[in-house]
Amino acid sequence: MGSLNALGLLLARVLLAVLFIPAGFNKITGYAGTAGYMESAGVPGILLPLVILIELGGGLLLLIGWQTRLVALALAGFTALSALLFHQFWVDPAQMINFWKNVAITGGLLAIASAGAGRISVDGRAA
Repeated sequence: MGSLNALGLLLARVLLAVLFIPAGFNKITGYAGTAGYMESAGVPGILLPLVILIELGGGLLLLIGWQTRLVALALAGFTALSALLFHQFWVDPAQMINFWKNVAITGGLLAIASAGAGRISVDGRAA
């Protein structure tokens, strides 16, 4: 069961990371548009570098499994906050699926935060 657990945690980290890494990179390449979108939702565009750091940096750290519990908690908080700020289905019913998608992603990240990175990770090699 140990190998299956290690592979499952690796796959979970990879699947979650592939969501955040491209999103962070795309915010770099579409910086002005993303900043404008953030401001249209009432979030200061000056926070965009922090968003990029969280998504791109956090995604990469999650992928390699370094400081995984802390990174997963940070990404979970970020994802939950994003749901509340950008997917307000109570204002725009078309946002309901995106809101609940973010809630589900938050749940996966909290599971990783609870379980840790597993054996196949930088964290696992240090243990």
